[in-house]
Amino acid sequence: MNEVLEQILSAKRARLDRGEYGAVPARAAGTPDGARFVASLREPGIRIVAEIKHRSPSAGEILQGADGKIETFALAYRRGHAAAISVVTEEDYFGGRAEWLPRARQMSGLPALMKDFILSERQLDVAAALGADAVLLIVRALTPEDLAHLSRAARDRGMATVVEAHDAGEIERAAQVGPDVLGVNARDLATFATNLAALEGLAGKIRAGPVRMAESGIATRSDVALLKAAGYEAFLVGEALLRSEDPEEALRDLKK
Repeated sequence: MNEVLEQILSAKRARLDRGEYGAVPARAAGTPDGARFVASLREPGIRIVAEIKHRSPSAGEILQGADGKIETFALAYRRGHAAAISVVTEEDYFGGRAEWLPRARQMSGLPALMKDFILSERQLDVAAALGADAVLLIVRALTPEDLAHLSRAARDRGMATVVEAHDAGEIERAAQVGPDVLGVNARDLATFATNLAALEGLAGKIRAGPVRMAESGIATRSDVALLKAAGYEAFLVGEALLRSEDPEEALRDLKK
C-alpha cells in the first residue's frame, strides 16, 4: 500500500481508537435512501455526481473557506441538475467535516454520498445518522472480509454502496461484494496522478449489475463523452466544479 494512503488510514484508525465515532449524532437530514441514490444514477442522460471537497493531498486547497460555502455549492448543484451530491468528510488530509453532509443534502434536495475512509461500523452509524444515502468503500483500504462485512452493514442501515477500484484486479474484488455502484478512480493512489485513458479500458472489466461510475480527473464535456462511450453511466466531478467561477453553469456544460 502506498505511503499516502497508509498515512490517511493510520490517522483514521487513531480517531477510531480515541472513540471519536462512538457518539452517534441525532438524525440531521432524514433517513438514508440508498435506492433513491442508485435510481438517480440510472436515469437517462449524463448523470453527474457533483462533489464538495475542501482540499486533497495532491491538489492542496481547492475550496477556500469551504465551511461557509456548503449551501452555495449545494444550491448550484441542484440548479445545475446534478444526479447526486458527494461530500468529502475526511478530516485530516481532506479538511472535511461530517456536518457538511446534512447541510448539503438539505439544501440541494439531492441524494448524498459520504466520501470518507470507512474502516468500522461505527462510521456507518454516523453516516446513517447524518442522512447519507450512500457511502464509499475503497477496495485498496480494506481486506476482502472487511469489504464484504461493511458492504452488508451499510445496506442494513439503508445506504447504497459505492465500491471504489483502481485497476482490473480491484474491480474483480469489488464485484465479489455486489456493489450498487462500482466506481473506477482515475487517480493512482501511489502517485496521485490521474489517467483518464486508463479508465477507458477498465470499463469493460466491470460485470453487468452495478452502476459504472468514473471518478477523478473529469474536467470537460469531451472527457465525459469519452468515458460514456467507454461504458460508464455516471461521473463523479469535484475539482473542475469547485474551481469554476460559476459551478452551476460548469455543471450544465458537462451535461450538454
